[in-house]
Amino acid sequence: MWEALKTHYAAVHGREIKNLFDDRRATEFSARCGDLLFDYSKTNIDSAGRDLLIDLLANAKVAEKRDAMFSGEPINMTEGRAVLHTALRNIDGEGVYVEGTDVMPAVLETLSRMERFAEDVRSGAFQGAGGKITDVVNIGIGGSDLGPAMAVKALSPYHDGPKCHFVSNVDPADIAEVLRGCDPATTLVIVASKTFTTIETMTNARTAKAWMGQSVDDPAQQFAALSTAGDKTSAFGIPDAHVFGFEDWVGGRYSMWGPIGLSLMIAIGADAFKAFLRGGQAMDLHFRSAKWEENMPAMLALVGVWHNQVCGYTTRAVLPYDNRLARLPAYLQQLEMESNGKRVSIDGQDLTVDSGPVVWGEPGTNGQHAFYQLIHQGTRIIPCEFMVAARGHEEDLHHQHQLLVANCLAQSEALMKGRSLEEAMDISGKLGFDGAERERQARHRVFPGNRPSTTLAYPQLDPFTLGQIIALYEHRVFVEGAILGINSYDQWGVELGKELATALQPVVEGRESADGKDDSTAGLVTFLQKNGL
Repeated sequence: MWEALKTHYAAVHGREIKNLFDDRRATEFSARCGDLLFDYSKTNIDSAGRDLLIDLLANAKVAEKRDAMFSGEPINMTEGRAVLHTALRNIDGEGVYVEGTDVMPAVLETLSRMERFAEDVRSGAFQGAGGKITDVVNIGIGGSDLGPAMAVKALSPYHDGPKCHFVSNVDPADIAEVLRGCDPATTLVIVASKTFTTIETMTNARTAKAWMGQSVDDPAQQFAALSTAGDKTSAFGIPDAHVFGFEDWVGGRYSMWGPIGLSLMIAIGADAFKAFLRGGQAMDLHFRSAKWEENMPAMLALVGVWHNQVCGYTTRAVLPYDNRLARLPAYLQQLEMESNGKRVSIDGQDLTVDSGPVVWGEPGTNGQHAFYQLIHQGTRIIPCEFMVAARGHEEDLHHQHQLLVANCLAQSEALMKGRSLEEAMDISGKLGFDGAERERQARHRVFPGNRPSTTLAYPQLDPFTLGQIIALYEHRVFVEGAILGINSYDQWGVELGKELATALQPVVEGRESADGKDDSTAGLVTFLQKNGL
């Protein structure tokens, strides 16, 4: 299958994307899910190429793997676990079984407990030492931070609860700056760690507890834990009623649909949080039922495979023209790169094609004044994934939103069309240049064009829509991983650094010698110690 795709790419890669357009292309090379529109017509994929890509799905048995995931089979084979974050948003669905047990009653009970706790915090029934809670500090890292931090910012127009802050970095500057703006007596601290042993999270949790203990008699009463380690949360002093656990079939980077989303629920309320879940559930239903050529997660994944594994484009830029999605690129970095950044297949054999691309991005229009120069005129092609809403939440500034949309659509058009030397010569001539200088000036104004992009459009960023978008990208990860034959749900690549950091800590603290370390590491430790470490 890969050879057929490579052969097809070799035959078409030099053609102009703009020449593929007729009055049907935009419709035929797009997919819809509810009010979402995914347009991939500004890519070099044609009908024959799409057919070959869809053949990959059959060859990799993606439909069967999809059904196995939703039915609770242990598709995380290196850890022997089911992958059922979808169950957390299955609030209107049927039972979901793991080893013969329906997990939905427990999921719904935990959701109900979260709702009661969140409402108590929001209403003031849950009080801190100083009365009603005004601030919530979520302490986590990775999936325990990136998801809720992204979603809280994305849904800020729906906030009517306490102000939410997020601490993730073990760098003391992170927690010091957050706590400096909070009152210990009216702050709730949420510690998000499934095992309650994550070193960065627990270091910050102890710092927050000490900070609160300076003015609150029993600070642990103003803590909540998102963890399954009841013995450890109890030892920390957190009441059982403030502890919300989740099963090992929920991976960290897929976990904000459940207890990890508690900070979001406190910020926007239970009804809006349920709308977020239902958005994810709607995308699940679409993914399970839509034909491949109309299936938005499948086509988003296949476009990614075309650009990365077939065309050889090693990065992709995620460019939301929606400032409240500023944290989405960072969230997707973990979701995609931790999931599909693997080098061996499920059976342990080296991959025969490249694994996932580098994912990065920034909201428009900020990015236009930062890195778009390289995207438009650099020597490497970077596929761009634009996102844009038909309307914002600032109704009195709708004309400004229209300018934002115009910028988004103009960028994808410019990437595709480019500017020829002839057109640039005309511009430089009008600027008064002639002769050799006219051509020299013109060459700086040439845009090669023929650079691919996709656009995801939606009416407005609300809880339901955000749920659809996040589930869309989760399923993209699944499809790409299934095609590559890898396990998208483990992350052994993060382990070695953790082990070495644990071994290095006593050396850094001066309790052990750096003997046995390489000269670079030993020299850096010595330099830092001499300079105040």
